[in-house]
Amino acid sequence: MKGRIFIWLGSIFYFIFISGQVLSLAGDNWRNIGRELLNVKTLLISPLDSKVIYAGTDKGIFRSEDGGESWRNIFLTKGSKKGVNLLIFHPDNCNAIYAATGSGLFYSSNKGLNWKRIFRGKNSPEADCFAIYAASDGIYLGTGEGLFISRDEGRSWSKEPGKLGDSKIFNILSSPRDRSNLYIASVRGVFKSVDSGKSFERIFVPNSTTNGQEVDNETEDDEGNEEPRLSEIRYLAVDPNNQNELYLATSRGIYSSKDGGISWEIFSEYGLLSQDIYFLLFSKQSQFYCISKSGIFSYRDTAWQELSFTLGSRKVDYIALDKDNNLYACAEKGLFKLELAKDHAFKRPDILKGYFKDEPDVREVQKAAIKYAEVDPDKIKRWRRQAAKKAWLPRLSADLGRNTTDLWHWETGSSAIGQCGDDLLRRGKDSLDWDVGLSWDLSSLIWNSDQTSIDVRSRLMVELRNDILDEVNKIYFERIRVKMELDSLSIEERKKRFEKELRLKELTASIDALTGGYFSQQLAQNKT
Repeated sequence: MKGRIFIWLGSIFYFIFISGQVLSLAGDNWRNIGRELLNVKTLLISPLDSKVIYAGTDKGIFRSEDGGESWRNIFLTKGSKKGVNLLIFHPDNCNAIYAATGSGLFYSSNKGLNWKRIFRGKNSPEADCFAIYAASDGIYLGTGEGLFISRDEGRSWSKEPGKLGDSKIFNILSSPRDRSNLYIASVRGVFKSVDSGKSFERIFVPNSTTNGQEVDNETEDDEGNEEPRLSEIRYLAVDPNNQNELYLATSRGIYSSKDGGISWEIFSEYGLLSQDIYFLLFSKQSQFYCISKSGIFSYRDTAWQELSFTLGSRKVDYIALDKDNNLYACAEKGLFKLELAKDHAFKRPDILKGYFKDEPDVREVQKAAIKYAEVDPDKIKRWRRQAAKKAWLPRLSADLGRNTTDLWHWETGSSAIGQCGDDLLRRGKDSLDWDVGLSWDLSSLIWNSDQTSIDVRSRLMVELRNDILDEVNKIYFERIRVKMELDSLSIEERKKRFEKELRLKELTASIDALTGGYFSQQLAQNKT
């Protein structure tokens, strides 16, 4: 009996220790500095004084001069359900602020004390402003219905013609060292201008519908490339220390370009819980951050690390850095601040390592799911090789015919005219004619009609494979979260413990269904 009591007490102390560590992580790292603010959507921090902060919400703009200890409303949105979408400073004047809202573009020349609307829009989509970029040669405004440019400080506006004039604009930015190089991420793709917006060239083409709008299906994939060029553009970022390095957030992961947008490739997703990426951010030291469907992540040492593990809000819309590289998260439950280490990286607590013990590596689980669903990329490549070899195979033709046209005359030798059997015309014996032929269609070496069918199947297979991988990632890391929640429960919480254990078995069964039982087999092997 004493032994059992000792074990129970030890377990309780262990759970308290675990829970205390997790709670201390939340308290010591992420701090809510905007509890009175809800649905914070964007943030603007003074580059001169990090205590001066502007927060844009669905209700208006709030200003703090003490690092978030207190807030004052300086702008109230009226008649707009979408609130403030983006805040920026004029690049040459920190007193001048632009506010892109759901009811137009507003401007303040005195730190937000007074505001005036400088763009209204002809209809609701045009009035819904999402992106703003200000430079000495003009103001560039991205709306729900195209790009607008003003060369006279907002007194007059011209709408960009072509594809940029009738598509939703997500963000506008310039090259860090050459402001004449502009980049625009839109529903229609990514566009680049090298002459301060006088002309634009599309450097990335979408191939699907995004946000309920139709987009061009103009991909130019190489023959051996099974991955789609793009699916649902979200945000574009440029490395501040290398103007040729572009990074594009999409619902299918992050794409990167090392040559200013000439060529693109998929960026590492190792460590991400979801491929659905909403936002990208670079520090001045090129530290890379992103917001995904699962939270906030930092890229370091070829892998992504989650930063929002102890954040008090699940939904995050925007992140920003101050001059000291402290990270801020705009969330539905307030504004949170994370004081990063001097090396600008958040160290994942060692406590997490225990939860991954005996767990199969997520990459191996992904491979097992792909194999079980028969959606491996090598399958398409094999089809292409086989289709290319088809032209060298001959077509075999055979013909068989019956010949009965030959007649022959038989003389009986009788002298009597009309004698029966004289001069009878008789049909000769039947003959069979046959031939075999071989033919080649060498034009198939250049183009094979089977390629079209393979292309269609390739795209469908890519979509299916991405859906499977996304589902595997979600379930895999959800199991880790449930295991952690189990450890935080006390022994007395039997009902909650039963529910969590049941949920753990349910998640395990879900992964087994996707991998053909591989997951449970590996769990059993790792524990032996």
